[in-house]
Amino acid sequence: MSKNVLVLAESKDGELRNVSFEVIAAGKKIAGEGSVKALLVGESVASFSEQLIQQGADEVLVAEHSDLKTYTTDAYKQVLLQVIESESPDALLIPHTSSGKDLAPRLAAKLSSGLVSDVVDIEEVGEEVIFTRPIYSGKAFEKKSVSSGLVFATVRPNNIAALEVDSSRSGETKEVSVDLKDLRTVIKDIVKKTSGKVDLAEAKVIVAGGRGVKSADGFKPLEELADILGGAVGASRGACDAEYCDYSLQIGQTGKVVTPELYIAVGISGAIQHLAGMSNSKVIVAINKDEEAPIFDVADYGLVGDLFDILPILTEEFKKVKAGA
Repeated sequence: MSKNVLVLAESKDGELRNVSFEVIAAGKKIAGEGSVKALLVGESVASFSEQLIQQGADEVLVAEHSDLKTYTTDAYKQVLLQVIESESPDALLIPHTSSGKDLAPRLAAKLSSGLVSDVVDIEEVGEEVIFTRPIYSGKAFEKKSVSSGLVFATVRPNNIAALEVDSSRSGETKEVSVDLKDLRTVIKDIVKKTSGKVDLAEAKVIVAGGRGVKSADGFKPLEELADILGGAVGASRGACDAEYCDYSLQIGQTGKVVTPELYIAVGISGAIQHLAGMSNSKVIVAINKDEEAPIFDVADYGLVGDLFDILPILTEEFKKVKAGA
């Protein structure tokens, strides 16, 4: 099997997002004997080329423009369409992030192409590429293949492992000339509601709070534990509705879908809407004083008790472990 694969690399706050390396690894599974080209879109992003090549890209295409500094649907769609036309890839992979989820279906419609969204695994069966994606809010999985035309998919972060960094790899970097016309959206300013150190969508560890934290101050112990573990803080919809935290932290069917290596659910009962956003986490730890709470049905480890008694003990123990590491 030999396919030429184009992947979209994403950057944020002056750094490449981890999912950029994951889509390269996904592209390698599809390419076979073919090549994987990574596309960088933005302003002053050419410096990321070497990282992408060391993580497996065979070539990096760089599309820079002042109007691409911040993601907008119009501008990014025009760039992708122009690059797809000039490169004629057999497959296109985009991160299943907030911008990717906005961009991919619009591209698919414009290209009259099918789209396999939210892919969590890719395998090669003979000459076929099989994609696995969750359905029914993560309660089941389906496998799909593309019989003809462009192989187009979005890849969920934290599911397909990135390749090992190989500093000896070399590859070509090519500037792409883009012609942006009739842009309907201009970003004047960005006001961030959260100042989290770790991106919730890509966090390896998430400490999430529910109504059981009782107040906005109740999230402070969660933030301390998350900082020690190098993770991010999330929340259930109940906690957001109660105004304990901002909706940007919401995890669930109507919030973010996450797949961390460790998910610590604190004071979360485990409503089906919340489980839809985190049930595929690698390891789930639940802390709740109600031993009948549904969250324990999906948890790998459960601690029954008052979270305000348990969290300080956990935090101190993790501090000791980190200090001795």
